[in-house]
Amino acid sequence: MTTNLYKAKRPIVVDTHLCGTPSYCLMAIVKPSGELLRLLTFLICLLHHSSAGYDVESVVGERSLLSANLKLVGGTMEFGPDVKRLDLTASLETDSRLHVRITDADHPRWEVPQDIIPRPTSVSEDVLLGSPGMDNATLPSSATISKVSSDLTFSIHTNPFRFTVSRRSTGDILFDTSATLIFKDRYLEVTTALPAGRASLYGFGEHTKRTFRLQPNDTFTLWNEDLERSDLLDRNLYGSHPFYMDVRPGGNAHGVLLLNSNGMDILYGGSYITYKVIGGVLDFYFFAGPSPLAVVDQYTQFIGRPAPMPYWSFGFHQCRYGYKNVADLEEVVAGYAKAKIPLEGVWSDIDYMDHGQDFTLDPINFPVNRLRPFVDRLHSNGQKYVVIIDPEIKRQATPNEDIFLKRNGTNVVGRVWPGEVYFPDFINPRAVEYWAQKISEFRRTIPVDGLWCDMNEPSNFGAWQPLNALDDPPYHINNSGTHRPLNNQTVPVSTVHYNGVSEYNAHNLFGLFEARATHAALLKDTARRPFVLTRSTFPGAGRYAAHWTGDNSARWDELANSINTMLSFGLFGIPMVGADLCGFRGNTSQELCSRWIQLGAFYPFARAHTERTTERRELYVWESTAQSARKAFGTRYRMLPYIYTLMYEAHTTGAPIARPLFFSYPRDADTYGVDKQFLLGRGVLVSPVLQPGATTVDAYFPAGRWFSLYDHNYPLTVATRTGKRVTLQAPVDSANVHLAGGNILPLQQPALTTSAARQGEFHLLVALTENGTASGELFLDDGESMEMGGVGGKWTLVKFSCSTAESKGIITTTVSSHVVQNSYAPSRAQVIGNVVFMGLQSPAKGFTIYVNNVELKAARTKSRTTGAFSVSGLSLAIGKEFQIKVVMSH
Repeated sequence: MTTNLYKAKRPIVVDTHLCGTPSYCLMAIVKPSGELLRLLTFLICLLHHSSAGYDVESVVGERSLLSANLKLVGGTMEFGPDVKRLDLTASLETDSRLHVRITDADHPRWEVPQDIIPRPTSVSEDVLLGSPGMDNATLPSSATISKVSSDLTFSIHTNPFRFTVSRRSTGDILFDTSATLIFKDRYLEVTTALPAGRASLYGFGEHTKRTFRLQPNDTFTLWNEDLERSDLLDRNLYGSHPFYMDVRPGGNAHGVLLLNSNGMDILYGGSYITYKVIGGVLDFYFFAGPSPLAVVDQYTQFIGRPAPMPYWSFGFHQCRYGYKNVADLEEVVAGYAKAKIPLEGVWSDIDYMDHGQDFTLDPINFPVNRLRPFVDRLHSNGQKYVVIIDPEIKRQATPNEDIFLKRNGTNVVGRVWPGEVYFPDFINPRAVEYWAQKISEFRRTIPVDGLWCDMNEPSNFGAWQPLNALDDPPYHINNSGTHRPLNNQTVPVSTVHYNGVSEYNAHNLFGLFEARATHAALLKDTARRPFVLTRSTFPGAGRYAAHWTGDNSARWDELANSINTMLSFGLFGIPMVGADLCGFRGNTSQELCSRWIQLGAFYPFARAHTERTTERRELYVWESTAQSARKAFGTRYRMLPYIYTLMYEAHTTGAPIARPLFFSYPRDADTYGVDKQFLLGRGVLVSPVLQPGATTVDAYFPAGRWFSLYDHNYPLTVATRTGKRVTLQAPVDSANVHLAGGNILPLQQPALTTSAARQGEFHLLVALTENGTASGELFLDDGESMEMGGVGGKWTLVKFSCSTAESKGIITTTVSSHVVQNSYAPSRAQVIGNVVFMGLQSPAKGFTIYVNNVELKAARTKSRTTGAFSVSGLSLAIGKEFQIKVVMSH
């Protein structure tokens, strides 16, 4: 809210979001400065404070639980009447998670359903009846809950009410609300202060952003919308994620989730965050960290771990909206084979459908007698076929069952690709059964390997007239950047779901519900690990699906911005993410497409997808892009064992596959703003070209040793005791990729499919720190079992370590393996045939190699003064522990 002083000679605008206590008021000083302006600002803040807020009536609690009753003080009629009585509960649900919930004390309100994010039920006063209570006469100025085993402390301040969350070990204030709490039926507002200049924030999506780190004075609207992501920056897009991570100087990080599915605006002012929400409750969760990886671990433990993706999904995929017929698909497959570019999956957009209808085939261009043999040939070649589906059923093709969204007692009739459509209500169990049946029936005709859920915000090609008050809420969020009505280009918010749930409350959950139903249908029909790609997301969607960044454009800024979106979704618990290579809309250039391939080969999910009016740009069309593709995807396919192991880590700990640099170097404040580079896992640094005509790249290298992943002959690029920027040459056919000292990478030989690549022997790439240490791990399974690393499953996990010791002029570097689990049978036969050491000191008098304490005389070795040293001709079973010693005399 802003206040204008209209009687001044020129209007002075004061941001009253900062108001609530004198300390906030003092931050609300605007230019031009002056004592009069300071006084006026302070008085306006006090006026705003007096018009909204609550006092604490009573508090009851114990060490880790607290409940309080709040009563309205003042209030305004703007956006409707205030709720007079509120209940607050605060509980340390785990040592690393604090829950703070504020809701109407007298009436139930909409909350995110338990089956979406299962969680402990809210603490009630009944639980705390035996605890000491404080009424209005005995209330202290504050009350606190904490425990020795937790680093989080919650404090409630009584009159006026506000609360703080702090880090017990440091005293750092993590969340500090103002006293201007507003709680109405369809408008909730709360503001928290941030330490200006000390908080680096990341998250709040989905939006197209120029930077990964949030910039002050940004407004983030959360309302799932079918917008082209390249239209304008910071517009609300397909997903809603009211979660952020805050990294403070020194590397301590924490996370904050507002678990609320209603539309909202989030204002980030640098020194404050204001939430403006149009329904539900204020349901905050705080995650203690203290490392960025720990925050994501704690967050995904709460919202659900990322789904394991099948091994084949990490290959390269080709799609186009506009493939004319089966012959067109066959030419694409042949083109990739001829160019010797890896191709894992062929995808069909709505072209395969009969007039845009789900679960049908175009009888002329994609008849079953042509498409089925094509898919069978793909499968025989180790390749896959994926098709698009939309959450709309053609009106004339719908069953008589009552399974669709309703408005005013009848099915909602929208308009999408097939014409007039109904929308399945995925909250309804019978709709979920119907969806599963249609998927199963379609797969009997065409055995697709995965499903791509598009248009699931849900999208609709028209607008609606208001039916009731829900269609026109008192506060208009900044939908599409123009405060566009909520009903535009989707189903109306007065739509009713199963059990009377309103679309007004559940809109942002629609895509998650569809992804969950699709995942369950594939799991039931195939008894294998499903692959589902979804456009619309919400916290918890990663339990069921991967995500792509939607309808981007073939522009250089879109190339750069894709990194920010990819990194954000890693925070959101959806690590399998990528952008359409070379852009979806608009024609590209050879240079832009080549550079996009060089970056996109390191997206967790790598797919090229283009719009039908664009010029064809499969990666083999131009020799320059084909050369980039062979090199970049050759490297990706070599790294598949490492990338798949990162998927296992993501599934078990929530760790993103693609990570910002501060995840590995949280104490290095210079990494906090790096968003033109990223890490795969903890130590593979990708530094792509993001500008036209560039022949160099300005790259940041944190402290340590960094080795080129492309050039093992002269691998050491940077060795620094402190982080520094380095200007790198930018070859026309590849991005710069480096491996941090201290990492052991499992690799295999590249091939044109993932199944072929998996047949080769393994190599280990050992990048040593300055003191000669390194570590890594390898996860193996069949790549398609329903669970990944579960109890009783067939899988293998091997941990590698390297150490170096010196005694009497003899330096011994030892690589060892420790087999944690070995129930995947092929791992007993697959072998490591080659080990490459990078950063090994060159021996002055020679060296000796021992394998399991037996001297290896027949091994082929190469020793270079550049620090690369390889041992080949080995045959070490993955599933059997081994030890390799390199003994050197100096």
